[in-house]
Parts: sequence; C-alpha cells; structure tokens
Amino acid sequence: MASVDVVLPVFNEEQVLERSVRTLHLFLTDNLHHDWRIVIADNGSRDRTPEIARSLSTELEEVEAWHIPEAGRGRALTRAWLDSNADVLAYMDIDLSTDLEAFPRLVSAVADQGNDIAAGTRLGPGTETRRSLKREVLSRGFVLIINLMFGARMRDTQCGFKAINRAAAQKLLPLVKDTGWFWDTELLLLGAKSGWRVTFVPVRWVEDTDSRVKVVSTILKDMKGMIRMRGFDWSKSRKP
Repeated sequence: MASVDVVLPVFNEEQVLERSVRTLHLFLTDNLHHDWRIVIADNGSRDRTPEIARSLSTELEEVEAWHIPEAGRGRALTRAWLDSNADVLAYMDIDLSTDLEAFPRLVSAVADQGNDIAAGTRLGPGTETRRSLKREVLSRGFVLIINLMFGARMRDTQCGFKAINRAAAQKLLPLVKDTGWFWDTELLLLGAKSGWRVTFVPVRWVEDTDSRVKVVSTILKDMKGMIRMRGFDWSKSRKP
C-alpha cells in the first residue's frame, strides 16, 4: 500500500478553505485505499487562511498546515513535495473544480500502474468540462503551441490535478525554475521530454467563476517560460 500526500496550495482562501478541506477529507476517508495525508501549503496569505489551516490540522488527524512566507503556487508545491517522504505526491486546486471522483484513478496511475507522473486532462475523450468559450479556446491553443514547439504529446498542462512518484519529484523539481502558474507546464515538459512515464487522466471539471487567475496574462507568462525552455539541456532531467 502506497503512502500519498495531497497538497493544497492556498493563497488568501479563507472563504473556501474549511469547506474544501472537510469535503476532501471525507472523500479520501471513504474512497482512497492508500495511507494518505492532506497538507495545506499556505504561500504568503494575508487573510485568515493560516489560522483556519492550523485549526483544521489540530482537529483532523490526517491534516497538516504549512506556512511558506513567500507567495507562489509553484514554490509552495515544490517545497511541500521535496520535503515529503510519501510514495506518491499529489495536488489539487482548493476550489475543487475537478471532480474528486477522478482522484483515486490519478493516484492509481502512479502507485499501481507504473507511471511516474499523472495529470488530469479537461480535453479529449472521457472528459466533461464546463467553462467559458474564451478559456476553452485559449486552453486548446496553448496545448497545441506546446506540442508544436517541443514535439510533445500533451493533452492538458494547466489542470490543477496532478500526481508524481517520489523519485521523479526528487529528480525534476530542483530543475523547475518557475514559482507560479507555469510550474505545471515546466514539470510536465521535463518529465515527458526526458524519458519519464507521463499519463493523462480524463476528469470532469467546472470553471470557478470566482477564480482570481488572469487567464490572458498567465498565458503570456507561460509563453515566456516556453521560450526559456527551448534552450534547456534535457540530459539534466533524464530518467536514470
């Protein structure tokens, strides 16, 4: 039986944190047949998020609260995953936009099926997605550009629903330079282009209309990240 750490990166999430953690805790108790722990990775929140996280960690045995002073979702995930001793390291967005029904399949893809990295995909067969036309077009276009630039076969890079085994995390995460939203794409590219087994798990996903993600500016930053990675020496991330 594998051990699983589920990291929730949070920044100023006092409105949804408690509800989402309790929902996830109940789901994992009933549906995940592995040893598991929820890690709330606060990165620089200025509201009551750290206080709520500490309260939940005191009440719920399987919940831990970490505070990282600097903002940056990717930074929080890298630190939480590198400091973990779990066999499988996973994360999901705190709004739970991705249906939790897919989470046991995501974990199983790494823990039981021999994949090094598993990522949720909102595109392709078996998926069900509700989001604005603008986000749909931008998402599909972004994946197309990635595949053309790098000769990759990505299905989705920005779905906040991923898992990785500890060996891959220890090798790849020190090479990931981005600390924000491009972190996901960079990690997947490092894995896919360097011989690690990467798979995609279809999910049901509903857009959070209250999301603070600025889609267009985020994609522009991602494009800069892709240009940077064109010169990367892939031998540095090669699977042993």
